Amino acid sequence: MAVLITGIGELTTNDPELGRLTDAALVIEGPKIAWVGAASQAPDADERVDVEGRAVLPGWVDSHTHLVFAGDRTAEFEARMAGKPYTAGGIAITVGATREATDEQLAANLRRHVDEASRQGTTCLETKTGYGLTVADEARSARIAGEVADEVTFLGAHLVPPGADAESYVDLVCGEMLDAVAGSVRWADVFCETGAFDEAQSTRVLKAAAERGLGLRVHGNQLGEGPGVRLAVELGAASVDHCTYLSDADVEALAASDTVATLLPACDLSTRQPLAPARRLLDAGATVALASNANPGSSYTTSMAFCVATAVLQMRMTIEEAVWAATAGGAKALRREDVGVLHPGARADVHVLDAPSVTHLAYRPGVPLTKSVWRAGDRVR
Repeated sequence: MAVLITGIGELTTNDPELGRLTDAALVIEGPKIAWVGAASQAPDADERVDVEGRAVLPGWVDSHTHLVFAGDRTAEFEARMAGKPYTAGGIAITVGATREATDEQLAANLRRHVDEASRQGTTCLETKTGYGLTVADEARSARIAGEVADEVTFLGAHLVPPGADAESYVDLVCGEMLDAVAGSVRWADVFCETGAFDEAQSTRVLKAAAERGLGLRVHGNQLGEGPGVRLAVELGAASVDHCTYLSDADVEALAASDTVATLLPACDLSTRQPLAPARRLLDAGATVALASNANPGSSYTTSMAFCVATAVLQMRMTIEEAVWAATAGGAKALRREDVGVLHPGARADVHVLDAPSVTHLAYRPGVPLTKSVWRAGDRVR
């Protein structure tokens, strides 16, 4: 069935040839976009939806979440707000709760959060393992994630489990654990950071994953300058995420590479870290994405609109740059061309705002502006 969405006051396509259109329309046919253009030239369709002058953009592409988990870390958050610094060690609390949870509990919690994100306009979502940290628990996390998320990343190298020897654990991650999850994931990631994995350990994990045909991602430069960005660029990772502390050499390396700098502003705020230097990266020519980093410890939000508003109001991004980073930028971080854009042949992920322009995402921060959502051609709101 073909659906004509007409009466679009402002259409953000993220297509260089189409640009941003006014008084526009588009046609959804099955799971894809079939036509985009002026409303006066719209073809007939089986169903017509008039959005009455509202803004339409691609669905959000959230390229960094951690949603296969159980438990709660409210106390840790309260302690941070009282002045306790963030460290990687809090992950162990979630690991314990996740190991104790049943498959059904983990799946239900994941679906709840994905549904929550979908109601706010997220139509393509990546999520990671990393709260199991045993072969069996990482394998089941990957399997459960694959039933719900668009993209799944193996993050066995999230933290060395309490009581484990670091080198022995890296051996496990690079061997038996990778073997157990490889058929269920597309990506592998490593937390290359003080308190987690050093450069040599991170390199071992990433090279082992690449040998198994997995794409690479890196958590890097969150708590201070370090090797994460350089390692990601050298190994051809699709993205390096956080990028809170960057040297001039880091910025230059990202600008000269295909590695996307994925910024996580909600996490920076929640951990009371400086916000990532978005303007510096953009001015240097780096590709920037925005993602929620939804997780129970350091960024418990699924709101991409909040990330966009923060990027504009506090990180000196323009609204056009922030919207692109949260849609097409996320798609680039996932090496996808079918999402984050609205043109013929793209997946029909359509986000209608209850506002005449995407500017309202930052102009009216905190206001729930999602009016309607289609994901792969199915209306989900």
